[in-house]
Amino acid sequence: MKIAAIVENGERENIEFKEFLVEEVHLRDDRRQSLACQMKHRIIMGNGTAVYLIGVTDRGSLKGISRERFQETISVLNCIALEIGAEIVDCNEDVVSDSNDDGNGDGDGDGNEYVGLVTIKNRIVMKEHILVGSAGHVDHGKSTLIGSLITGMHDDGSGKTSIFLDVQPHEIERGLSADLSYGVYGFRSGKTIHLKNPLNKKEQASLVESAEKLVSFVDTVGHEPWLRTAIRGIVGQKLDYGLLVVAADDGVTRVTKEHLGILLAMDLPTIVAITKTDRVDEGRIAVAEKQLFDLLRIVGKIPLRVKFTSDLHLISNKLSKGVIVPVIQTSSVTRAGLDLLDQLLFQLPKRNFESEKPFQLYIDKIYQIAGAGAGTVVSGSIKQGEVKAGDQLLLGPMVDGDFKSVRVQSIEIHHYRTDQASAGDIVGIALKGVSPKEVGRGMVLCKGNHKAIKEFEAEIFILYHPTRIKKGYEPVVHLETIAEAAVFEQLDRDYMMAGQSGRVTLRFKFHPYYIYDGQKFIFREGTSKGIGQVVRVCE
Repeated sequence: MKIAAIVENGERENIEFKEFLVEEVHLRDDRRQSLACQMKHRIIMGNGTAVYLIGVTDRGSLKGISRERFQETISVLNCIALEIGAEIVDCNEDVVSDSNDDGNGDGDGDGNEYVGLVTIKNRIVMKEHILVGSAGHVDHGKSTLIGSLITGMHDDGSGKTSIFLDVQPHEIERGLSADLSYGVYGFRSGKTIHLKNPLNKKEQASLVESAEKLVSFVDTVGHEPWLRTAIRGIVGQKLDYGLLVVAADDGVTRVTKEHLGILLAMDLPTIVAITKTDRVDEGRIAVAEKQLFDLLRIVGKIPLRVKFTSDLHLISNKLSKGVIVPVIQTSSVTRAGLDLLDQLLFQLPKRNFESEKPFQLYIDKIYQIAGAGAGTVVSGSIKQGEVKAGDQLLLGPMVDGDFKSVRVQSIEIHHYRTDQASAGDIVGIALKGVSPKEVGRGMVLCKGNHKAIKEFEAEIFILYHPTRIKKGYEPVVHLETIAEAAVFEQLDRDYMMAGQSGRVTLRFKFHPYYIYDGQKFIFREGTSKGIGQVVRVCE
């Protein structure tokens, strides 16, 4: 049996096992999006072809399913394939048993149980774009590591490759990142595409055009006084994964713990790179690794040291579930571990595939471009949906709480001009019908009807506060790209302290924003910090 022979080798890059799929369950929004994302990843990993084995358990057992369930599973796979621009081109089936129908409703009366091999191919040019946010203490080598990854270069031990991300004069002079920066590289036919000069806009655009898979890095700030900027990078972007960097010569610090807490609060599956292993001996590396492993276990994660490429497929599948944290020892000077990190990033699937929802982007930066009529340009990562050049969108809330109609003049992804972009892409969008002075960080660019919100209820957990939190407390709330003072108008008790959770009513102090149920946020004031989730908006 051909199917049995394939199953023996287990799931791999473009081969997926499914026991059965049910239309009522698997075509719901959340499950459909997850399946579409998974199928798109399998197709890209298989250079345009994915193979699904149905009637097969996740562990590779040829269980078999009834004819009725077999046909329903094919129908679900076909719906998912059509959604991402692919199609089923072949379907082979085998009988694995001829047991009698047990009367549970699974069978259709013929008594047979089936397994199948379904081949799916893409009909359109397909790209996968994952977003990875870096975190970690200042001078632990975040920007240097990313610079070495995207260029394929060896660092000189003094942060030479970080210059491709630290582009402001004061950042270069001090060797410290002061704002979010972005890097991109890609893969074609499984091979890494590096940038010879990441500062060359034409080279970046060419990479975006030719790669089958893109990895965009959002490089955050490790200096403690700029924690607000680091939070913006992790909370305000449509990240798929976090990359926590820990220097072997320094180990786990308070900022390391704080940044890990932010990544986990946002439910981001996280990879850890132990950097600067060329600077210390094996004993010091072991100490740093033990500190890290102990920290991860305390927060309920399973650290897993990665040494071989043969481990990567299993790790990439389990990482998305958020329990396992792969740890790779690296050096940007010797490039030790960087090829392994390359291949892990290549095998990681896109987690956030929400192209079917109405377009939505929270604005992170605003530019005024002189000449060529470009006018106002806003940038950020697309939270959901798709946008096309010429689309009429809403922007707001404005100062008065209304939303303004604007038109999309052009779209760029890492300087590559494109006619459309979708959820998870980092984009710059040129807008017609609004001036830069009218636009602010935290506004939303969207389709559909939206309302300005100033007050909302949330479930919160206080991570740290030296005394008691009472009515009238005023932290800064970081939600998407919003960073706004908010007043605790009401608590479900007289006061709250560190380690406690509860429901509170908050009110933005100065401006209204667009928020909705389910969004997660971080609030802070001085050294006090907490996390929360919106449970009800008060219109």
